[in-house]
Amino acid sequence: MLYINKISLVQFKNYSQATFSFRHRIVGITGRNGAGKTNLLDAIYYLCFTRSYFTNSESQNTQYQTNGFRLEGYLEKNNQPEKIICTLKDGRKEISLNDDKYDRFSRHIGQFPAVMIAPDDADIILGGSEERRKWLDSLLSQLYPEYLDHLIIYQKILLQRNTLLKNMATTGQNQDSLLDVFDLQLVMHGVPVYETRKAFLQTFIPQVQQLYDYIAGTHEIVNIQYQCTLQEEDYATQLHQARYRDMQVQRTTTGIHRDDLLFLLNDHLMKSSASQGQRKSFLFALKLAQFEVIRQHKNFPPLLLLDDVFEKLDQERVSRLITLVAGENYGQVFITDTHAERLQQAFAGASADIQLIAV
Repeated sequence: MLYINKISLVQFKNYSQATFSFRHRIVGITGRNGAGKTNLLDAIYYLCFTRSYFTNSESQNTQYQTNGFRLEGYLEKNNQPEKIICTLKDGRKEISLNDDKYDRFSRHIGQFPAVMIAPDDADIILGGSEERRKWLDSLLSQLYPEYLDHLIIYQKILLQRNTLLKNMATTGQNQDSLLDVFDLQLVMHGVPVYETRKAFLQTFIPQVQQLYDYIAGTHEIVNIQYQCTLQEEDYATQLHQARYRDMQVQRTTTGIHRDDLLFLLNDHLMKSSASQGQRKSFLFALKLAQFEVIRQHKNFPPLLLLDDVFEKLDQERVSRLITLVAGENYGQVFITDTHAERLQQAFAGASADIQLIAV
């Protein structure tokens, strides 16, 4: 099992200094809007992922008019105590596990798995392809460290290749031999990413369908179609054929960095045809299927962080969700709401006790 027992926050977002102890498996975080409920969830997420769920800018994680922050978490994993410290000071970030500093933050990913469900998740359906790739990469990186390694290297090579293409346009110099090297490296690291994505989605879709039926309370066919040019032709050939076009537009126009996922409901594009309730049911099914995959892979449930779910789902769907997360297959659950009474009532009939924390 994975539990977080205590977390301390210093200068993190709206928290000058605060410590919270968690004594129960289900923890309700209550308070008015703007009090810091979501920020506390994000601090827990940060301990697990070495980054915020909501922003890539560390300055937005730092309290106004300060030069850094510190997060310290005390956890248990498989009955072993664990301590995570995340610090940012003057732009320099350090992460340590049990007082040993990481030389590569990527080595931390997947050790303390977590799943966040938040209002901004609607962008996974309604936003661009980058949002869907980000969701899929976050999930697969928790399961397969080698996937994350390939992805990191691929992105570095892609940046170098794009920089070279821009320099070639500026200088007019021929750099085909260096492009050949970059292309070989993109193939070496891009193909394993493609193969992992493709194989995973084939087994993942049935779990999404099962959970969608449960959350929605009705059966409608949901599907995820994986779009990748590597399905049409081998990557080396694509890069060679696209080279002239890449030189003209000064960027790499083919590869796994342009992959997309099509979410379908009854064979229609969910983005344009599904109702708001159907999209919400699908998002919860997507995230809860993510939870289940991680639980099966790790042999223990990840942390589940639920932000403002009462505002996103109707009462019937909320009741099904509460029944599910209170069950024995789920581990520690954190859930935010503006009304403590509503949380207490929601879990009144559940088998698990809830601890309420006011912020």
